[in-house]
Amino acid sequence: MTRVLVVQNGPRGGPKRFGDWLTEPGADGGNGVDVGAGGPLALDVVHAYDGAPLPARLTHGALVVLGGGLMPDDHARAPWLRRTRELVDQALEAAVPVFGICLGGQLLAQAAGGTVRAEHGVPEVGSTALTLRAEAADDPLFGGLPPRLTGVENHVDAITALPPGARWLVESENCPYQAFRSGERAWGVQFHPEASAADVAGWPPERMTRHGLDPGEVRRTAERDDPASARVWRTVAHRFAAVVREAG
Repeated sequence: MTRVLVVQNGPRGGPKRFGDWLTEPGADGGNGVDVGAGGPLALDVVHAYDGAPLPARLTHGALVVLGGGLMPDDHARAPWLRRTRELVDQALEAAVPVFGICLGGQLLAQAAGGTVRAEHGVPEVGSTALTLRAEAADDPLFGGLPPRLTGVENHVDAITALPPGARWLVESENCPYQAFRSGERAWGVQFHPEASAADVAGWPPERMTRHGLDPGEVRRTAERDDPASARVWRTVAHRFAAVVREAG
């Protein structure tokens, strides 16, 4: 069984349904995607925000870095991010599969040579329209997905430049770099494939109103988009699981 190291950066930021999809045995995501042989993956979730130690060396078959309300180099508030960056560096050097979500995607971008800025651009909160770019056509995770997608967003910081040589896969109107691949096996996304409409419904409404949003409308939009969105991101999770097995 291949084990995946998952770095959790906040108490509410677990792998949730994305973790469930990664560990599903023999499922095809509803779109005929063969996740390959070798059985399900197993997740080792490290609650780094709560002081749980991260390993000095990456010996897992893959690395998943989750989101959190931090900048990727905010070492004063989150000293574990320095070790997380070291693990990402090791994964990039050894071509170990990586999947970074929100903060995790920003950390991957920074580690690979891109740039990230705090409170940059228009904040995105709730289910957001995304566009699959032509460069994604042959991508192992994003190739063949619908050209118009939705993903749950919850960010004010953003990637402002992709790493050299990165493949730009998905964009949105207000935040260009929504998904990218660095090298052959490292993906970063700005949105939250693990977040469902139920998660959005539990977010503090005052944060939405502070950004000029109607909490009720944010909740209704997430509920409307969730079934189709879940099918797409389940497929991506299964494809990443297949990449992990093949790499092992």
